[in-house]
Amino acid sequence: MSANRIIYIDIDSLRPDHLGCYGYHRPTSPNIDALAHAGMRLTNFYASDTPCLPSRTAFFGGRFGMQSGVVNHGGTTADLRVQGKTRNFRSVAAESSLAETLRNAGWYTASISPFPHRHTAYQIWYGFHETYDTGRNGHEKAHEIYPSVERWLTQNKSREKWFLHVNFWDPHTPYDVPKEFGEPFKDHPAPAWLTQAVIDRHRASYGQHDAHFPHGRLDGSFPWPRGVATIKTPQDWKAWIDGYDAGVRYADLYVGKIIELLKAQGLYDQTAFVISADHGENQGELEVYGDHQTADEITNKVPLVMRWPGVTDAHAGKTLSGLRYNFDLGATFFELCGGKQPATWAGESFAAALQSGSDDGRPYLILSQGAWSCQRSVRFGEHLLIRTYHTGHKNFPRLMLFNLKHDPHEQHNLVELHPELVRQGLEILDKWIGEQLAQSGHADPLFETISEGGPLHAQESYDALLAALRKTGRAPHAEWLEKHGGAPR
Repeated sequence: MSANRIIYIDIDSLRPDHLGCYGYHRPTSPNIDALAHAGMRLTNFYASDTPCLPSRTAFFGGRFGMQSGVVNHGGTTADLRVQGKTRNFRSVAAESSLAETLRNAGWYTASISPFPHRHTAYQIWYGFHETYDTGRNGHEKAHEIYPSVERWLTQNKSREKWFLHVNFWDPHTPYDVPKEFGEPFKDHPAPAWLTQAVIDRHRASYGQHDAHFPHGRLDGSFPWPRGVATIKTPQDWKAWIDGYDAGVRYADLYVGKIIELLKAQGLYDQTAFVISADHGENQGELEVYGDHQTADEITNKVPLVMRWPGVTDAHAGKTLSGLRYNFDLGATFFELCGGKQPATWAGESFAAALQSGSDDGRPYLILSQGAWSCQRSVRFGEHLLIRTYHTGHKNFPRLMLFNLKHDPHEQHNLVELHPELVRQGLEILDKWIGEQLAQSGHADPLFETISEGGPLHAQESYDALLAALRKTGRAPHAEWLEKHGGAPR
């Protein structure tokens, strides 16, 4: 039986390596794991542009931030570029959106999310028949989102050919899963890679959401019910990551409730389940805790779990390891649902890979960040090369190279050891930038961001960061920032 209904569950800030089906040692995701066992998962699936606003704009619009102009959370580059004199009665961005394309293929589309209002990003909703704002600006817990989902699924149980977008937020800061949920990871050790030596090194460094202030409140206030105010020891680290993992487990609980409801309605076997995220969440990687500030493996890599009746059945439980962008998923939807990918999209469908069980993927990926720092990265082979243009007032050098197979938490910069890989990565990046600029006919939006003073969140926190550095005995870092600003080390 093939799917005539699709539910796309978008879990904010969900990093794949904190899910059981991606090898995590804690039981954070029994329901998502069961879907992965019954379906398939992609192990190298990335948001092209991060964080939240650039990522969802790329996914729902099918274009890199270099083309849409959206790379930041504020300023000129937080809005779609004006189409200008070529705009007709309707804009190209609206006519070519994910929901509009599915709608034109005969699908009824709906979205339940606070995100468009939170970021004034209504391009996410272009083309949807129905949209529902859950009203708390992204501070909703899963039990506050679920009633709207239950109501929609109940009202539409006799409808066929629908696509429903559901947006959960629980892993996102603040860590405020209800106290009644208990402490599910009290007796489970934290990931072992973040040792006392690593914590000590981080505390001697600087940046927003650092080990001193992982919650980002530079005045030291900490009203969250979970986590800790500062990370000094591995015990603090465990309490911190327990808060994040509780959010993952809580979102997973409500994924299970959706599954149970569809089974009760007799619709489970006709429904495709797709679970992913807008971005991951650094938890000490590159000295960032509880946030998504970089164009690295942790921020840009996201899970993709798919159970699609009639498509993934023959390869249930298997993985695809090819390199893919988030908007490749939209291209796959179009192929499986009968729609035609718009000419403006950069997606490449992997529907054939789902059906065959093998996937070569793309030869490389270009990843970008523009809201907390200005970075572009090249993901190729086993490596990630990060080029920093504006640090966002963090302790970043101009270039970082990591072997992700041997160093998944990005602890060892290999730039000096492997100049040949640095050259290879920079050649790929420069060629891609040139092609994108020629296609767009506009300036690079990351440099537009820098020309306006830098990434939004770096600008917002600058004065408070300088004060916090001096208060915590790190005055030399404040002095360096006052002299050099966002220049890489």
